[in-house]
Amino acid sequence: MIDSTDNAQLLDRAQAWAASDPDPQTQAELASLIQGAQAGQADALQDLTERFSANLAFGTAGLRAELGAGPMRMNRVVVRRTAAGIARFLAHRAQRAYTPSVVVGFDARHNSHQFALDSAAIFTAAGFDVHLMPSPLPTPVLAWTVRELGAEAGVMVTASHNPPQDNGYKVYVGGRVSDEHGRGAQIVAPIDAEIAALIDHDQPVDDILLAPSGWQVLPAAGQPGDIEARYLKAIAKVIPEAGAQHPAAREQLRIVVSAMHGVGGHTMAQALAGAGFSDVHQVPEQAEPDPQFPTVAFPNPEEPGAIDLSLQLAQRLEADLVIANDPDADRCAAAVHTESGWRMLRGDEVGWLLGDYLAPRLPEGAVLANSIVSSRMLGSIAAAAGRPHAQTLTGFKWISRVPHLGFGYEEALGYCVAPELVRDKDGISAGLVLAELASELKAAGSSLARRLEELAAAHGVHVTDQLSLRFTDLSRIPVLMQRVRTHAPRTLAGAPVSEVVDLARAGAELPATDAVVLHTANRARVIIRPSGTEPKLKCYIETIVSVDPGAPVGALREQATAECVAIKAELAEFFADR
Repeated sequence: MIDSTDNAQLLDRAQAWAASDPDPQTQAELASLIQGAQAGQADALQDLTERFSANLAFGTAGLRAELGAGPMRMNRVVVRRTAAGIARFLAHRAQRAYTPSVVVGFDARHNSHQFALDSAAIFTAAGFDVHLMPSPLPTPVLAWTVRELGAEAGVMVTASHNPPQDNGYKVYVGGRVSDEHGRGAQIVAPIDAEIAALIDHDQPVDDILLAPSGWQVLPAAGQPGDIEARYLKAIAKVIPEAGAQHPAAREQLRIVVSAMHGVGGHTMAQALAGAGFSDVHQVPEQAEPDPQFPTVAFPNPEEPGAIDLSLQLAQRLEADLVIANDPDADRCAAAVHTESGWRMLRGDEVGWLLGDYLAPRLPEGAVLANSIVSSRMLGSIAAAAGRPHAQTLTGFKWISRVPHLGFGYEEALGYCVAPELVRDKDGISAGLVLAELASELKAAGSSLARRLEELAAAHGVHVTDQLSLRFTDLSRIPVLMQRVRTHAPRTLAGAPVSEVVDLARAGAELPATDAVVLHTANRARVIIRPSGTEPKLKCYIETIVSVDPGAPVGALREQATAECVAIKAELAEFFADR
């Protein structure tokens, strides 16, 4: 039996939660833990303690956590209270002057549809005009719909590329809640704090009004006004009409596509087919949505092994290009065949290719932008094209708000090729532009791999890599960040560290953020920051070697790579056992 006052109070909270939980599954899960704790099971007590240690924090990334019962998990109680807080925020902004409009979307993860239905019922009960997606669809479709319908807010139930046990809740603003540059983008401060302050974590769930009906389900595939078809028609404009460049080029490009068990398979296939890419092959094991993600250890194209099935199929089919989306299809990975075999491109490399392709095609004054942790080559590409360039804090919520944005990217496989349509990263439209570039290059006797060599010759060899340190004790991260600030390495890869910039001190160009930048005399750069979505400390490394006209790129790439490898090893040693 449990005798301590603290544990008795914990059990009282857990029992009260279970009694009000509208989900029989999490209710039963919590009842089992309570029973175990009462019987003296240490594991059950520890699990309960962690689940009720605090409330799941709402921030610019919305919510994201493991599914389960309790205030530190994603469940129907947390979702209902969050939706009620968002409704209060929208009602406060409207001040009875207008009726807010909200779009609700969802992916195919466990409980996503139920979370979306609960949200729609709460927004409808608040008197809002609510539009619910007809089926699991990509996040970019939701982001596009917010702008297309002029909605004040959008909610997307997704955990993106997180493990199968997780789910999440992204929030977009638009309409009369946002200014021109942020319309249809994810929330930023201070909106996140305003919403968080209006979430009543103690509100009895039964007191939250739920409308039994009244929201509009948007038209599904095959119906007039099909929302996915409208999105596809809109993004088709990101490339020329079929045949405008090379009549048969798109038909001659063989593409392998993976949906990574997510919701982007049908949308990506339709986008390519509609543009005239007829030789497209889905990875069959990953084509249909499956919340268990059975063929991958981690459903993120960046993770080792995630696109192995894609590369195997591409090898068998002698394909020209691999396109892999993450589960909610807002990210786009690519792989190409090189002299040494198939290779997945880094996020920066895809960003260079897209930026270089789009720069001369953008309207006058359009800006190329990337996050500070992304490569510096886009700035050089923009300068060569006579385009303005901007750097932002990490995250598309910042990139998408750049005034006069023409193209934006972040190294974590996020690309915005049509900001006037989707004010967020969009793996579908980015994949379409990448396929168009690949088809044009193939028709001209070239390839994406060769184009990357040409960019290196023009702008210098840029090599990027990351060091990610995962922690179970989150208190270690601020300690290590402070050590970097006070005792940064004096040399990296044999070159003096020439400058240490603390981004926590707000400057003229960027708001303050928890990050430190190290520059070396050899033009290498390291950015160290805590991850915004995972318990990690991340180091973003970039080395640059200039290329003399006519000089071979290969040897210089080896030099830049060796320097990058050395810096990564030295940083790992710097942080070891600290």
